[in-house]
Amino acid sequence: MRMSLRQLAWRLSALALSGLLLSTAWVVSAAVPSRLTDEQFWNLSRNSSEEDGVFRSDNLLSNETTFQWIIPGILKTARQGRVYLGVGPEQNFTYMAALRPTMAFIIDIRHGNLDVQLLYKAIFELSKDRAEFVSRLFSRRRPDGLTAQSSVAEIFTAVQAAETSEAIYNDNLQAVEGYLTDTHHFPLSSGDRDGIAWALGNYYRFGPSISYNSSLSASAPPPIVGASTIGPRGGNAFTTYTSLMLSDDGQGLNRGFLATEENFAFLKDLEARNMVVPIVGDFGGPKAIRAVGAYLKSADALVSAFYLSNVEQFLVQGGTWRTFCESVATLPLDDASVFIRSGRGGPYTIGPTGNGVQNSSSARIQPEIAPCLPARKDD
Repeated sequence: MRMSLRQLAWRLSALALSGLLLSTAWVVSAAVPSRLTDEQFWNLSRNSSEEDGVFRSDNLLSNETTFQWIIPGILKTARQGRVYLGVGPEQNFTYMAALRPTMAFIIDIRHGNLDVQLLYKAIFELSKDRAEFVSRLFSRRRPDGLTAQSSVAEIFTAVQAAETSEAIYNDNLQAVEGYLTDTHHFPLSSGDRDGIAWALGNYYRFGPSISYNSSLSASAPPPIVGASTIGPRGGNAFTTYTSLMLSDDGQGLNRGFLATEENFAFLKDLEARNMVVPIVGDFGGPKAIRAVGAYLKSADALVSAFYLSNVEQFLVQGGTWRTFCESVATLPLDDASVFIRSGRGGPYTIGPTGNGVQNSSSARIQPEIAPCLPARKDD
């Protein structure tokens, strides 16, 4: 059977990611595809992943309060229509809505975050609009009267007051799992099902007022979630899902992924085409970032932005920041590629919104990783 160049490139890419392609003397390049098949999505995620790790929190939502403030500045540097990399839960969607990537990879040390991303994927695809999305996320009956013209504040106010019950939650969970297994044919493990149920169960239990501190207040999560701390763990308890969705860019414009139907529709389409790929990976580990880099180079792609949250803090503490830096150096970058992080970064930081870990900043990637680039033979 004859294969097209694109099919051949996909085959070679899959072999490389699984460790079967030992020679890199030549590479067949193809553009980033318009969509991934379900099998390609699943294999790309699994073959790029490392062993499951742990973090002190399940991170069901962000607690970074000025995350939108840096978007106007980022859009003056980073270019839309490239590839986005990130970590953690929903904050990525707002940056993706702004940068309009052709593809995205969400890399997180906890397998639980991969399951959160699969949950979001199903809810995006099952929902026809923002009101249905928010209702499904929090297992509420969709309120009457919400339309495409409803503001995000109106949607969250209505959903907060909407009917909910364990029966609604169970039906919602069944719809999510069914969509992932019956429509996409993803071979979810029992652990994946536990992780999805844990996340959806907490969104149901606490509703739109869920905060960074909510979910671990009562009981231990399933092992696959990878959260090591139970009980209060710092962070801003007053930052809720609702407050994050009602925030703006510091200039009065809400750029959130649920601020407009247009933003929601962009992400729904990206998810439906399997172009948001969750990966289990330690930023200081040997595989995940490099596997993404190899894939993107085979597709002649460039990274627009890499959202780090405050992961570097833990890499420095663990002595693995240099490995992270060297891994980032394998990504396809140019002078428009930027880091997005919480807290103030190094000397190349631009647009910081404060010094605290809940404040955001950005920086061009290339100057920051220059010390980690391989020495040239003529040096």
